[in-house]
Amino acid sequence: MQRVFTTVTLLGLLVATAAAFAITEHLKLIKSPVFGTEVSNNKGVPTKLFSPVCHCPNSRARITIRLRHHDHVTVTIVDAENQQVATIASDESVGAHAPQHFVWDGRMADGTMAPDGVYHPWVHLSHARWTGRFTNNIILDTAPPKVLSAPVGKRILSAGPGRTVAIPYSFSGPAHAVVYLGRRQIILGRKVEPQYKVKWAGTVEGTPLPAGTYVLTVGAQDIAGNKTPASARKTVTVTVSYIQLAPERIAARSGRRFTVHVKTAARRYTWRLGHRHGARRSKVLRLRAPTTPGTYRLVVTENGHTATAAVRVRAK
Repeated sequence: MQRVFTTVTLLGLLVATAAAFAITEHLKLIKSPVFGTEVSNNKGVPTKLFSPVCHCPNSRARITIRLRHHDHVTVTIVDAENQQVATIASDESVGAHAPQHFVWDGRMADGTMAPDGVYHPWVHLSHARWTGRFTNNIILDTAPPKVLSAPVGKRILSAGPGRTVAIPYSFSGPAHAVVYLGRRQIILGRKVEPQYKVKWAGTVEGTPLPAGTYVLTVGAQDIAGNKTPASARKTVTVTVSYIQLAPERIAARSGRRFTVHVKTAARRYTWRLGHRHGARRSKVLRLRAPTTPGTYRLVVTENGHTATAAVRVRAK
C-alpha cells in the first residue's frame, strides 16, 4: 500500500511539474501588448541625456511606443524612487502598430523644472489592464560644463595651406570644445574629452582672415547639450601672420650683402628694395644693399600678404 501511495505521489508531482512548465512556456509565447519602445530627442536620435534648458535637440525627451491592439494609453514619468513626477498622456486613444510619440519637457506636474537625475516612463493600457516601465532611462542634466584651463599668453599662427595653431584645453568633464570669435561660433570640436585640443587655421567658415591679432574664447558643450556661459569661457589671443621678416630693422654698409629671414608658409615670394626686385623660394633672403646711403624699405609679398623691414644703409 505504501508503495502505491509513493508511486501516485511521484506521478502527481510529475504531472504538476509538467503543467507548470507548459504554463510557463505558454506565457513566454504571449507577446507584450507594447513593443518598439524608444527614448529619443527632438530629432528622433536615440539618447538618454537631456537638458530642458539647452535650446538644442536634446531639450525634450520623445517617448515612442507601438501597440499590438488599439487601447487607451496613459504615460507617466517617475523618478529613481518610482515617485510620479508628471503625466504626459492621460487615457489617450491609440491605434495598433503605428508608432506613437509622447514628449516630456522636463517639467513636473506643477510646471516647475524637474531636478537633475534619472527618470523612467511608465505606460498603462486601460483595456489590456497592463502597466509596464521602460528600461530606457531619461537622465536630466542641466549643469553647464566648466573650462578649467586654456592657453595663457599670445599664440602665433603662420597662416597658410595646412597650417594651424593648437589650442589645448581642460574641462570639468567629457565635452566638445567650442571656440568663438566675438559672439560667433567658429569651431565645434569633434572629440568628447575632458582634456584635448582643437586646431584653428585662422579662418571663419573656410575664409582666411586678414593678418592681425584675434581674441578667441574657449567654452565647452557636453553630451546633453549644455554650453559654458560666455562669462565662464577662457580667452585665447592668436596673432595671425602670413609672412614675417626678421629682423625688421637692418643696418648694412653700402654695396654690401645682408640677410633677412623670411617666415612664411608660401613656397614662393617676391621682394622689392629700392628700384630692384625679384622672386625667391629660400627662407633666407640674401640681398646687396644700395650704394647710396639712406633708409630704404624692403617689401616682401606672398599671395597678397606683405611684410616690410627698414634697411638703413651707411657709407663704406
